[in-house]
Amino acid sequence: MALRLSVIFFLLCLVSLMVGSRPIAWQALLDGSQSAWLTLTASRIPRLVAIVLTGVGLSISGVILQHIVRNRFVEPATSGGLDAAKLGVLVSLTMLPSATVTNKVLFAVVFCLLANLLFIAIIRRIEFKNTVLIPVLGLMYGSVLSSVAEFYAYKNNILQSMQGWLLGDFSKVVQGHYELIYLIVPIVILAYAYAHRFTVLGMGQDMSASLGLNYAWTATLGLILVSITVATSVITIGAIPFVGLVIPNLVALKYGENLSRTLPMVALGGACLLLICDILGRLLLYPFEVPIGLTAGGVGGIIFLTLILKGVR
Repeated sequence: MALRLSVIFFLLCLVSLMVGSRPIAWQALLDGSQSAWLTLTASRIPRLVAIVLTGVGLSISGVILQHIVRNRFVEPATSGGLDAAKLGVLVSLTMLPSATVTNKVLFAVVFCLLANLLFIAIIRRIEFKNTVLIPVLGLMYGSVLSSVAEFYAYKNNILQSMQGWLLGDFSKVVQGHYELIYLIVPIVILAYAYAHRFTVLGMGQDMSASLGLNYAWTATLGLILVSITVATSVITIGAIPFVGLVIPNLVALKYGENLSRTLPMVALGGACLLLICDILGRLLLYPFEVPIGLTAGGVGGIIFLTLILKGVR
């Protein structure tokens, strides 16, 4: 499976490099065309890197959050984290009009982390933890945060611009304007280093303690990794839902939940899903482009609904 997924990933990367409003021919590259090489190095390669790292980061964030909450239908888009990160960016823009990228990241990370902590506190107070109840509660919680963010943007007269730049879109990724996404690389390394601990974390607080795991520290570390990943992707690309929900579930259904073994497949699967959605968005209205926030939301939403219905049965 890993080999097959790697081959699919490699082929999708090649297609992603070649597809666009301005097609690149291999012959033009071999002939040394400056225009073709400029398009490749300044636009297509940065875009490919951003897609891959975003897909890897969001899928890993989803699986970490699922183990912390102990529910397979939870991810940043269904727990309020994504909406909280957007609110954090908006607050940074109004409180600090000349906010740097670092300021925006810090605000988004703090808001996302606080929202995740509050979400966990809420679900721990619920006695009847139905499999479907938790993500539905998370969607309601996220809707409240989204409404707060939109009201805040409307009050500060930035609602129209907010709807544009917070929608997931890779078309704005060019050399010099995407490098923040490399923050996901150390996040992935740390997630893999702590994969066994996150697996134990998913067994519950009592079992984790009996196995000698510091539950509070490990859960806090996981939430920090999730918050940084979500904040980075929101600021660089915009909001992309359901990636962290779909891929971990599909991998877990076939290979189980031992993250030490399945995390590479989760990462590759997230990258492949975003590559497919991005290529689809570039071809649907060619030569125009559908933002990936719409294509990923559509594809992920259908799979999410299917998983929910199976969970109910």
